Order: sequence, then C-alpha cells, then structure tokens
Amino acid sequence: MTAQPPHTRFFNRELSWLAFNRRVLEEATNTAHPLLERLRFLSICGLNLDEFFTTRVAGLKAQQLRGMEDLSLDGQTPTQQLEAIAREADALVVAQQAEWMILREQLADEGLQVVGVGDLSKGEREWLEDHVREQILPVLTPQAIDPAHPFPFIPSGGFSLIFNLQRGRRQEPVTELLMIPPMLPRFIALPRVAKRFRFIAIEAAIEAHLELVFPGFKLLASGAFRLLRDSDIEVDEEAEDLVRYFRSAIQRRRRGRVIRLEFDDETPPELETLVREGVKAGSALIAESGGLIGVADLRQLVETDLPGLKFAPYSPRFPERIAEHDGDFFAAIRAKDFIIHHPYESFEAVVGFLRQAAVDPEVIAIKQTLYRAGKQSEVIDALVAAAEAGKSVTAVVELKARFDEEQNLLWASRLERAGVQVIYGFVEWKTHAKVSMVVRREGSAIRTYCHFGTGNYHPATARIYTDLSFFTASRRAARDAAKLFNLTSGYVQPRGLELLTLSPQSLRDKILALIDVEIANARSGRPAAIWAKMNSLVDRFVIERLYEASAAGVSIDLIVRGICCLKPGVAGLSGNIRVKSIVGRFLEHSRIFVFANGEALPHRKARVYISSADWMGRNFDRRVEYMLPLQNPTVHAQVLDQVMIANLIDNEQSWELLADGSYRRLRPGKRRFNMQHYFMTNPSLSGRGQALSGRDVPKLSLSQRGGA
Repeated sequence: MTAQPPHTRFFNRELSWLAFNRRVLEEATNTAHPLLERLRFLSICGLNLDEFFTTRVAGLKAQQLRGMEDLSLDGQTPTQQLEAIAREADALVVAQQAEWMILREQLADEGLQVVGVGDLSKGEREWLEDHVREQILPVLTPQAIDPAHPFPFIPSGGFSLIFNLQRGRRQEPVTELLMIPPMLPRFIALPRVAKRFRFIAIEAAIEAHLELVFPGFKLLASGAFRLLRDSDIEVDEEAEDLVRYFRSAIQRRRRGRVIRLEFDDETPPELETLVREGVKAGSALIAESGGLIGVADLRQLVETDLPGLKFAPYSPRFPERIAEHDGDFFAAIRAKDFIIHHPYESFEAVVGFLRQAAVDPEVIAIKQTLYRAGKQSEVIDALVAAAEAGKSVTAVVELKARFDEEQNLLWASRLERAGVQVIYGFVEWKTHAKVSMVVRREGSAIRTYCHFGTGNYHPATARIYTDLSFFTASRRAARDAAKLFNLTSGYVQPRGLELLTLSPQSLRDKILALIDVEIANARSGRPAAIWAKMNSLVDRFVIERLYEASAAGVSIDLIVRGICCLKPGVAGLSGNIRVKSIVGRFLEHSRIFVFANGEALPHRKARVYISSADWMGRNFDRRVEYMLPLQNPTVHAQVLDQVMIANLIDNEQSWELLADGSYRRLRPGKRRFNMQHYFMTNPSLSGRGQALSGRDVPKLSLSQRGGA
C-alpha cells in the first residue's frame, strides 16, 4: 500500500454531510418526481441544514471558542472546518433559493400560487385586512427597542421583523421588533378561486398592514431575520439525577448560543448591527438570503390538497407470514423465524406483536428499548396496557435521543404511572439498540419471543424509513437479549453471548475480525468480498482496515446513505472499494453487513448480519448497540438475494462517490432499476418473494450495478 499522510486518507465528516444534503436538494430538481414531492425534498434540505447548524456546527463553534485545536480525520482545526462549512452552506442556501424560484413558477402553473401583495385582487385585499386584524394582530406583541426596553430573547428558529418607524416629522425615530409566533402559519391561505390555491407569506401580509400594528407611524426601514441556537445537550457525567438534569438541560438549550443568523437581503446595515448586538451574535455565522428565509417552512405548502402533484398513496402490506397464522404472532414466530421489510410491509406488525403480548394471559413479562417513539405512539399504549393488566413490563427509555429528550421524559412519566419499570440507561452511553422481548408461559415451559429492529419503534417514521424487523423464538437470541437488558438495567456485563455482538464491549472488534477473515481469504486465493449498507461511515479504525482489505484484493461494495469519510477508488489505497448513496422517496435507514466467507457472493454460506449501529466511533464506543447474524436459511436468502442485491443494482436513485469527494448520479440508460419501486410492487420478504437474480430483473446483474 502506498504510504500517504494520515489526514489525506479521509474525507471531512462535516463536508461529507453537506454533500449528502446536496443530494437531497438534487431530488428537488428531479423532474421524475411530482412537483409537491420536489417541494418536500426542498423543505427537508432546509430542515436538515437547520439541524446541522444547531448540533454539528454548534459543537465546532464551542471547540473554537474554547481554544481547542483537535484535528478532524482529514487534519483540519475547528476554525478551518467552520470556514469550509460556511462556504459550502452558503452555496447550498443559494441553490435552495434558486430551486424555490423554479418550483414556485411551476407550481403556479399547476394551481398553487405564492403571491405578493401587489398580486391580490380587491376582494383578496379586503379579506386579508380582516384576517390580519382578527387572526394575526391579537397574537402579535410589538416591542420597542430602547434603553427602557432591552432586546428580547428570541428562541432558536425564531423568525422576526424589525422596523425603523417615525411618528410625526419632529419626533425621533423608534425601532420596533415583531416576533412571529411559531403557532402562526408561515403562509396564509387566501380564499379559493375556482381550482386555484393562493397563499401569501405572513411577513408580506403584516408589512402590508403595518398601520394596524403601528397606527400613526411612518415606515422608514424594515428587515427580517431568523436565528438558530446551539441545541446540543452536554451530559454531565457527575449528574446525580439524570431525569432532573435533562429537565434542566432542556430549559438551558432553549437559551443556547446563537450559531447562525440569517437576514433578508433588504435589511439595512443599521438594523443588522442592532440585531447582531441584541441577540449577542458576535461569534455567529452571518448570512444574507436573497429569497425566502426559512426554507423548511415550505413543508406547509406540501400539504396542499393537490393529490395529482404528489406521489400516489402507498399502503404497506401486512406480512403474509402472520396472516397465514390468523394474526397470531406467537404462532407465526414459533413456526419459523421471519423478517419484515419496512415501509413496504406494515409497522402494524410490530405494534400488533406488543398488543397481543399485552392482552395474552400467558405472557408474563415484556422488555422494550425506546430510543424514539414519536408523539402519537401505539407502542407506548401497548406497554401501558400490559402493565395495567398486571404483567411485568420494563422499558429502557433513552433520555439522550437528540431533540426527543422532552418527549421521552413525557413517555417515561406516563409509563411509570402505569406501573412500568422505567430504566434510563447510562449517563455516558446512549442505548440505541432496538430490541423487544416477550416472555410467555407455554404449558410447563417458558418461551421468549424477540424482535430485533434496525430502526426505531416510531410508527410515523416507519412509514418513510426503510428498515428491517426480525422476529425469532430462538433460545440463544433470547438469552442474549436478556443479557442486553441486564446490562442497561443493572450494569451486568454480558458474558458468554451466543449470537449477539454488543457495543461498547466488542462490536468494533467483531467487525474488524470479520474484515480480517476476508483479507486472509483474498491472500490465500479464495473469493473475498464485503457488502455493507449503513447510514454513515466515519470510524477510522474500520476505514483503515477496509483500506487494508482493498490492498489485499477484497472486493468491497458499500451503500452509505449519508456521511462517508472513506475515500474510494484511490490507486494504492482503495482501488477495490466502491461507495454509493441511495436517496429516494423513502429514507434508506437499515444496517446490513455481508461477508463472503470464502465463497463468491451472493452465496448461502455468506455471513449476513443486521444491526442498529452505523460504522461510527460513537456507535462503537458510546452507545449500546447490537449486531445479529441471520442464520435461518430463508431469512438469510431474503436479505442477501433481495435487499442487498437490490441496493447494489439500483441505478435510478443512486449516486457514486468519487475519489475527489464529489458524487455522480448514475445514468441508468436502457437497463433501469429502481429499488424502492421494486419493493413497492413485488411480493414481501416474509412471503414468497423471488431472488433478484431470477425472473424479476432479467436484464440486470451485479455486473451492471454501476449503471449503463
């Protein structure tokens, strides 16, 4: 292997994430998607960028302000990274605005218009004045900015208007601030005319009726701004009461340091300066927008009742395996291990498993991890029902699930009131594993049924995230699952694990050992290959071992949706490694790892694993995660021959990562294959789906996975 300076062997994590969000934005330009779905991708891009600033950029800013000079994988200081991020993020915002202008015009042609005050008819003007007076004015609170009225606190995401006004010719001008309450819609729906939907931005409506807000004042200058604050929560490892600490930390987060401050490009310099000083944004990243501030707010327009401009509705199938047993989950699992593919197969199966456990008189105990459960959670309802029915129910609730901390505190409180034993996990680790256990009395014996998922127990995201749910009655899996729960509840170190590999104990070591087997096979002349699908690849130890495997001749195909710090296709370093990213209607979220094990892939002897963990340092060192081998021949074949091959041969929603860090969209040519469309229209994994090497895709093979 050619020696290279360590920092030249990796891509920067933060810039790789921005490249992912650029791919999300590219879906907004994809003319194969309906217009409102393109608008949805644009709003998601905006929302993603907001979260990136409030977490990742906030962390780098904190390092910079503390004088920390820790280098990133690619050898950059926090200051260097912030400078690069500012350039890339500003370019991304410019591209967002350009796409919004295109979509705005195209949507107008289809009956959805976002108009200005000058575009209103007389009737609309009269209606809007009444609406502002009756529905908006009572909610607004104008605040003067002067020595007697200091600049008010503005929360993260807060959108505000600021004005210089004058009453009479001889009086001194005054500065007034209007914070737009978040419960008001960003776009006001005007009365419908024929089949047209017309909206006006709330800031335009307010500015057009300033005389209602500030009667007798003359407008001298105006501007608009939006800010984002540091929203990360640093966990104090000395905290004596984790619940009390997080309740306090959530309050502190709302007042975090300003990280990004965005102005309308018409805001005059004197008002910009006043705002910067007022919100104490001395160290914030400042930007001017030449268009709409707060692109994420466009998601409101996506909900417009224009079904012809959206994807056709999709209803997930209920798994055939359970239906074959008349809806009896325990009978279905006893008969044979099976796997469910979300969102193509309904998450109702997971909820139904817990519901049946809650009402079954033979069920003794339920144990459940909860990382993100959503605001309307049927999973929580099932656990509460089980506890109220007198069963022993244990829930491991992770308080450190970013942006779900407050919701998880509420769920924990409700569960405890119902009699559930709530475990809050660890101060220094997150419990990220997705595992359910149901213990049932069957005659004179006790049997345990387990569910292992690659995604969260979140009914809403399960409709838009691709994940796998594995159900088993394996005694070995049950014993291992029990040890995982004992680790989280009582710090009991898991010894003698039979199937599971857990972090932070040994998951990285296991991955490295599996790679080593492939290296040894390649050096001995046997087939050697690795296929892996994950959300992010960051861990330097795994990346270095993959480089070693590439040099040894191991063929490596990686499907990494988001961040990838590995450089593929570099001669002498990673010439045998290919990386692709799939971005489509559904968010690719499952984690699947395949190792050839001395045979040409795909092969029944390959080692196939599912996991809750990405290949990142945090997953290996600071989280409780699991990795599980799929040993049932049917399940093994379904995941290997259907899911993984479909990922590899997709060429409609795939992007190839190049050696310079850029991504190139694959060009399918005549041999088109859209993986997500395939799974929406073909038999379920838990039913009788055919391997993709068969008649389903007669003209595609692994040799065409790179496109036409």
